[in-house]
Amino acid sequence: MVVKSTKKAALGLMGLALSLALSLAISSCATTGGKNSKGLASGHGKDYYNTHFADGTAIVNSKSAFDSEDSILLTFAGDIMAHTPNWSKGNFPRIYRDIEALIKESPLTFANLETPVAENRPFSNYPAFNVHGDYAQAAIDAGFNVFSLANNHTNDQGLNGIQQTKKYFDAKIEATKESDRPVYAAGLKERQNGPWSYQVIESGNWKILFVAVTEILNSPTCSSYIDFLVPNSKNRSIFIEDMKALRKAHPCDIFVVSIHCSDPEYIFTIRSSQKNFYHELLNAGADVIWCNHPHVSKDWEVVADSGNVPRKIIFYSMGNTISGQRTNPQFAKPDTNRDYTGEGYITQVRFLKDSDSKLSIALVNPVIVTTYIAPDRFYEIRILDDKLIEKLNAEGQKRWGNYLRERKKLMEQFEGKTLWQ
Repeated sequence: MVVKSTKKAALGLMGLALSLALSLAISSCATTGGKNSKGLASGHGKDYYNTHFADGTAIVNSKSAFDSEDSILLTFAGDIMAHTPNWSKGNFPRIYRDIEALIKESPLTFANLETPVAENRPFSNYPAFNVHGDYAQAAIDAGFNVFSLANNHTNDQGLNGIQQTKKYFDAKIEATKESDRPVYAAGLKERQNGPWSYQVIESGNWKILFVAVTEILNSPTCSSYIDFLVPNSKNRSIFIEDMKALRKAHPCDIFVVSIHCSDPEYIFTIRSSQKNFYHELLNAGADVIWCNHPHVSKDWEVVADSGNVPRKIIFYSMGNTISGQRTNPQFAKPDTNRDYTGEGYITQVRFLKDSDSKLSIALVNPVIVTTYIAPDRFYEIRILDDKLIEKLNAEGQKRWGNYLRERKKLMEQFEGKTLWQ
């Protein structure tokens, strides 16, 4: 494994963390050599290299970042979809085999499950997804254990699908609560028109509050059973006040809010209305805004306080973790818009508590993952790094190797930005 390479400006900040980072064996997407991760030998001014690692990731460490050993590593992924190519061949554990070690580095790994889990209905493709428990179980066995269930496909199978999904996850939560890796889920109400669902998660001496909502449904059917937030000013203002009250009622170290956002699919830009809303949520007490829905990746944003200590983070879109949207890879034109649905980020974030329990962020490690279509047409998740590209070329899969080399360069153009107050 490779620990992120840094500019000299970062080395002093990372010194206290080096031994800890090595022990974590974090899987990095760092690059080496004279070019940065955008494939450019130049083009950034000196200030850029004072605020970014060599691989393009924003430096988010403060000088006191690792003064405390009280830390937790959380991992955030994107959409787990259920298109026909994802479930038609069975053998669901194979989907996650290459990323299992990465996922399990964190005690808590978050994912958006974008399908109902209704055992009494058949597997079903878009536009009305459905899977059985063994499909979800494969993700759980791989290490995903905190699920958002609120998205635009939550009610694809009507009320029965919502109830069956809730029944499945309620049973998993109960069955795993004493295990080494308990399962948690939010996004489905306890009763019709009930309050926002939430989870209070304890890991070591950390307490994490988790809420998951969706701003979009493909149909209004049974929306009163889903944590559905109609994205207008009035409802958002109410939601912000509700989140303030929820955090007050449940004091925590980290408050994670998952939003299946109303941004359009397959678009890379971030609307100012969404950005403003997310920052209002941060001001209301949220620490992590974790967004999905566009099925393509977007930049992320670390928010520092007036002392330039990074405190909070917004993920505007993680992209797909697994899907069947890569139906026809454009090997000759890898920058085709649709091809971005084949990749996503799984991002590790290390949080610290200082002596007065104030939260800070010490590490943001984005790892690119890709949906690789194996020679037997099996869709599996692979970490997209030079090792994979070399392996494919050695196996005679040079078309895939060349294609993913270009896709990697394109994905590395997404970057974290640090907002200094």
